[in-house]
Amino acid sequence: MSLAAQHLTVLTGASRGMGLAMARHLLTPDRMLLCISRRTVPELEELARLRNATLVQWSMDLSQPSQVAVRLDAWLDTQPTDDIASATLINNAGMIPRIGPIDQCPGNELEDALRVGLEAPMQLTAAFLRATGHWVAAGWRGPRKVLNISSGLGRRAMAAQAPYCAAKAGLDHFTRCSALDEAQRTHGAKLVSLAPGVIDTDMQEQLRAGDPAAFPDRERFVELQRQGQLTSPEEAAARVLTWLQRPDFGDQPVADVRD
Repeated sequence: MSLAAQHLTVLTGASRGMGLAMARHLLTPDRMLLCISRRTVPELEELARLRNATLVQWSMDLSQPSQVAVRLDAWLDTQPTDDIASATLINNAGMIPRIGPIDQCPGNELEDALRVGLEAPMQLTAAFLRATGHWVAAGWRGPRKVLNISSGLGRRAMAAQAPYCAAKAGLDHFTRCSALDEAQRTHGAKLVSLAPGVIDTDMQEQLRAGDPAAFPDRERFVELQRQGQLTSPEEAAARVLTWLQRPDFGDQPVADVRD
């Protein structure tokens, strides 16, 4: 491993909200950051230049996850491992389809919610573990981590939120299963599905704008904002990235940042 080895981080959903805040934190001279989102962010390009950081941005649709996974697998295979100190995948992207009972959710929105929220993390995790597993087989010994951004709604049912709740519950359980697989491997990766708390993002705005007749919990989200109980994206990003650096990361594959 070279003296100038960088930490490699792959981050999805980096164009807004907590994902954008995490990207800002991660732009440091000792890191290569690959951001995968629907659109690239000029602000990040300028910030990377000012900080002398290495940034790669892909504009890709995570509702077509197999295409993204194939590209990630191939890209990781080309990276010179002597220049990489550690490798981390943060599956942050998610989406809320139309708010209401499942029979009122258009089929295409249901598909996209499950593809972005569950299939994409599974596909990208598979690609990441496969490619970096090749590094390990060739003698690379840096730490590998997968951080899946979950939600309390994956652990507590809510009316009018079946697709989002199901995707996050699936994310938790797939993380548990993959953590068991990696524990059987020499130099296996560490995986955590982490609930980041209630954050003031576009998703919160979407929930507060829901039809009260179709969304009985709408007032709860209105009150969270009114009472100032929402965490800013910047604060949430800092807490999540601090969790990522904990020495016991991976001991609990399903966790909450507030624990």
